[in-house]
Amino acid sequence: MAPTPPGRGDGIRRRPKDRKAQIARASAEAFSLLGYHGVSMDAIAARVGISAAALYRHYTGKYELFRDAVLALGQQLVDATAFADDGDAPGDPRDTLVQLAGALCDTALANRESGGLYRWEARFLRGDDQATLDSQIRTVHRRFQKPLRALRPELDSRQRWTLSTAMISVLGSVVDHRAKLPAGQVRPLLAELVVTFVPAEFPTLPDVPEPPGSTAPAHRSKYEALLVESMRLFNQKGYRDTSMEDIAAAVGMPASGIYRYFSGKSDILAGAFRRSADRWSAEMSTILDGTADREEALTRLIDGHVARSFSEPELDYVYYTERLNMSPADQQILRNLQRSTVETWADLVVTLRPEWTAGQARFAVYSAMAVTIDLGRLVHYRNSPYSRALVAGLMDLTLLGRYRLRTVLPAK
Repeated sequence: MAPTPPGRGDGIRRRPKDRKAQIARASAEAFSLLGYHGVSMDAIAARVGISAAALYRHYTGKYELFRDAVLALGQQLVDATAFADDGDAPGDPRDTLVQLAGALCDTALANRESGGLYRWEARFLRGDDQATLDSQIRTVHRRFQKPLRALRPELDSRQRWTLSTAMISVLGSVVDHRAKLPAGQVRPLLAELVVTFVPAEFPTLPDVPEPPGSTAPAHRSKYEALLVESMRLFNQKGYRDTSMEDIAAAVGMPASGIYRYFSGKSDILAGAFRRSADRWSAEMSTILDGTADREEALTRLIDGHVARSFSEPELDYVYYTERLNMSPADQQILRNLQRSTVETWADLVVTLRPEWTAGQARFAVYSAMAVTIDLGRLVHYRNSPYSRALVAGLMDLTLLGRYRLRTVLPAK
């Protein structure tokens, strides 16, 4: 009789050789899905199918798991683009950009369930760990900027960073949504969008922020004040570090008074997003109903989207960083509203870009919206004519493949 192989029939359960890799994947997906504060060691252990005690044999605690997951994702971006520094890049700088775009696109698609971790949860990294991630991201930017230097030698450092941010934003946008498209179509589409940015123009407009309007008009209701001030605080301090007392103090009322309007912080968060979505939906309907020309309609939507983003910068950032603090039902409602907006835009885009399918148009719209967020963060949402025209112009390139004639965007 043949001997029984070790681990079979001997009553001994063997530990898989890739156990640590399993833990890394499970933790990255958990942190991306639930947020840093929403994940426990027990939950990760359950995902892997081991006990929490077994998990502690590999990691000392949740932060170590989180840090390794974020930095592992960052390292994947570095490794995927290493050919640009290894002498393996194509001789044509445009071809190098296409290859870089394909490499990052593949990495983003492979990590679609966990890529939001480094985009939105990395703010919880500490000290040297944050510096390590920053270094990883700078390395990737530098590799995109190298062919840009060859193609656009007249650009200064700020302009190169602007374009590399837009390019990487397009490629990273796939982790922010769940739209469907065959991978074989995603890669060439996003590479096309990246190359479209190469001849981007930079506005010759003042980059001086316009004076903000009054933050507390006398006619503002308590309900409105609660929504405005809570979003400002969530953006400034983070949802978990903002107390009901903080919100009440900002509005000038006792904390108990908030409960006349909202059941708690999560209800305030959802209410702010619903109010914004309702207003934007009404504005889009006005634009569409009053504009017969489809290109003009799309460009008016772009201008409205940019004006909204720069006048209320906390909305997009808080949505992506704090939406997990809402109830699952509220999260679903807001995802449905976002999809409806994207569908509205994509319907216009496919009539202007007949070479694209509806699925490709949706991916392009998500890409354009990601560019708005990431460039807004890059310029610290400086609400100036320059910033608004720059971002709107790059959205033009993303969705139209060219510029349209435009006037200076009015402040909102």
